[in-house]
Amino acid sequence: MYWTLELASKLEDAPWPATKDELIDFAMRSGAPLEVIENLQEMEDEGEMYESIEDIWPDYPSNEDFFFNEEEY
Repeated sequence: MYWTLELASKLEDAPWPATKDELIDFAMRSGAPLEVIENLQEMEDEGEMYESIEDIWPDYPSNEDFFFNEEEY
């Protein structure tokens, strides 16, 4: 299982919080690449709810990571 920024971004609009099965269903319905679905299927399923993409990929960059100050524009 591997995540890239492009793959993980396909889950940004997912209905959080969500279970593994709900995320797989969302990825299929939204036309996400096969790699996203495969990554989700490889996750261990303990029946837990995922609150955000950071629960799946802790290294997912937030808006703060881009050092962009919207107030300047």
